[in-house]
Amino acid sequence: MRNIAQQAAEAGGKVLLEHFGSILRVDYKGEVDLVTEADRRAEETIVGLLRKTFPRHDVLAEEGDYGERDSDYCWIVDPLDGTTNYAHGLPWWAVSIALTCRGETILGVIYVPCMGEMFVAEKGKGCRLNDHPIRVSETDRLDKALLATGFPYDRRTSRANNFDHFVNFQTKARACRRAGSACLDLAYTACGRFDGFWEMKLKPWDVAAGLLMVAEAGGRVSDFAGGRVELQGKEFLASNGRIHQDMIDVLALGQRP
Repeated sequence: MRNIAQQAAEAGGKVLLEHFGSILRVDYKGEVDLVTEADRRAEETIVGLLRKTFPRHDVLAEEGDYGERDSDYCWIVDPLDGTTNYAHGLPWWAVSIALTCRGETILGVIYVPCMGEMFVAEKGKGCRLNDHPIRVSETDRLDKALLATGFPYDRRTSRANNFDHFVNFQTKARACRRAGSACLDLAYTACGRFDGFWEMKLKPWDVAAGLLMVAEAGGRVSDFAGGRVELQGKEFLASNGRIHQDMIDVLALGQRP
């Protein structure tokens, strides 16, 4: 399953690279939520390979409806996380594929074509970057931490838009980054490039692979209050574990979704 997931991610990434930098059709799923023709083509490639190998498995993907097989296994696919970056020619985007068994994530793959980086995590077997084991950072103070986040698509209309949390963390952490790809933020937290990540109103395909990576790399994942994180939930907090409670304390100061 791991090998097929990696092959599917690479195949999808190849499609995306072929069209990166060119002008493709861009549609709007919402006021600020984009989808390109490249998203759709990459997803068709990925799902086609997965379904060819595992025809009885379910597939949950961002762009298409692939029906239900009532299987214990479900592939969760984001063919292009960072579509706005991709559409603007900014090379900060990735392919994310996760596999769940009876609701538990057991495999996660995040492929970054522009950087040639393949992150892979398996339940109980750790996390690797290009076949090398990775661990979360050692940072143990929030004021020394580099954090990552993002803002929801309804940020123009909803009061729960993460602006308050962002301002609060700017005064407590060393720095905060908003780069535009949640799965990459999580992968970077897993390998210690970021010390922590928080975001709200994400979808399962945004976080399934990345949350497993942080956990398998020795970090901690939860909702904003420190409780169990759910793929269908609205709050996602991930860190190296050492600053997790400090991040919970800051999040308690702001508006929750």
